Amino acid sequence: MKKSRATGDIPSAVIERLQMWGATIRKQRVFLNMTAEDLCARLDISRPTLRRIESGDTAAAASLYLAALNVLGLLGHAAPRLEARLWEMHIATPRANGTRGADDEYF
Repeated sequence: MKKSRATGDIPSAVIERLQMWGATIRKQRVFLNMTAEDLCARLDISRPTLRRIESGDTAAAASLYLAALNVLGLLGHAAPRLEARLWEMHIATPRANGTRGADDEYF
């Protein structure tokens, strides 16, 4: 069974971003004269799920928000690509003396 988070556990900045994404998805869909059914078909989701996304529901998967923004041509605006230095992981090499530093192993 899927565990849901209470909205109180989600930072307000995240809730605001999801609401902004949802409103943007609806506005762009309407601007492009795309019916809800058309977008649902493109995303392979139900109409109630789209309704949840467009309302900024925190229980809707972030991947669905991003997929909708992508279909509507707004992914790069809403979630710009991060610089590689922020997400690339480099494997730490052992030091010459064979010891490891405190940050060499997280787990």
